[in-house]
Amino acid sequence: MDPVVLFFLLGVTAGILRSELRLPVQVYELLSILLLLAIGMKGGIELARQPFLELLGQMVAVVAMGFILPLLSFPVLLRFGRLPRADAASIAAHYGSVSVGTFAVVVAYLGSRDIDFEAYMPLFVVLLEIPAILVGIVLAKGLVGGERLRESAHEVLLGKSIVLLVGGLLIGWIAGADGLAKLAPLFFDPFQGLLALFLLEMGLVTASQIGTLRRYGFFLLAFGVLTPVFSAMIGLGLGWLLGLSVGGAVVLATLAASASYIAVPAAMRISVPEANPALSLAASLGVTFPFNVLVGIPLYHWLAGQLYALIGAA
Repeated sequence: MDPVVLFFLLGVTAGILRSELRLPVQVYELLSILLLLAIGMKGGIELARQPFLELLGQMVAVVAMGFILPLLSFPVLLRFGRLPRADAASIAAHYGSVSVGTFAVVVAYLGSRDIDFEAYMPLFVVLLEIPAILVGIVLAKGLVGGERLRESAHEVLLGKSIVLLVGGLLIGWIAGADGLAKLAPLFFDPFQGLLALFLLEMGLVTASQIGTLRRYGFFLLAFGVLTPVFSAMIGLGLGWLLGLSVGGAVVLATLAASASYIAVPAAMRISVPEANPALSLAASLGVTFPFNVLVGIPLYHWLAGQLYALIGAA
């Protein structure tokens, strides 16, 4: 098992046992900033090496996936989960968006196994943050305008994660690999250590959501496990259609399978205040995040290998 995953398990265990272990808020904020900037800059470096027009088709396809995924989840939540419309829309938005933490884990997973993937994948992380939020608002409220919609748009487009990822992409794109070499000791070299501490905190947060899962029962547990696998299959299929490598398909599948716990909760709090955030966070952080970290990513890697081997044999 990857050592960074063991840090996550340590956090979960400490949380369940009600340990006094806590990361200071300032430390968690710093870790988030460093990880987001590092991911963005790595993508920007590779983006500078790629002709933009060649990526345009892939970008459009990924954005389309970002619109489709919440539309598939919403009727399941509404009909089988029997959740109120606002809660169903909010959870669907979480599962149509992405988890930067999960993306960092899959990058570390592939890197530890020397599996190459398209380095412009952070661009897809940025693209997938926005469509699901828009769909979630429309599903909950319908097509309405007004001050609340403007506030939500501001929250989405100028939220911390988007600003740092886009900013990192632009910095990496403008400065290039040579220009950023002097920053490597801060952002790139300690990436695994930063991720380990981040996952330690995520484990503590996950443990705090177990009570909500206990109250709301089996449906959220089943949804939080089955939905990522179904979405990952969509991501794998799209990755193959786009001509991505096996590693690239694994990353896209993981992005499709992940659920947001940063950008979407903030946007839903503004636009759909009647939705219960505990339900969304219990499913995304309490079930889907640990499932992806412990089981999902290796599963998606195996499925990608089987798919590409089958197609190659055909």
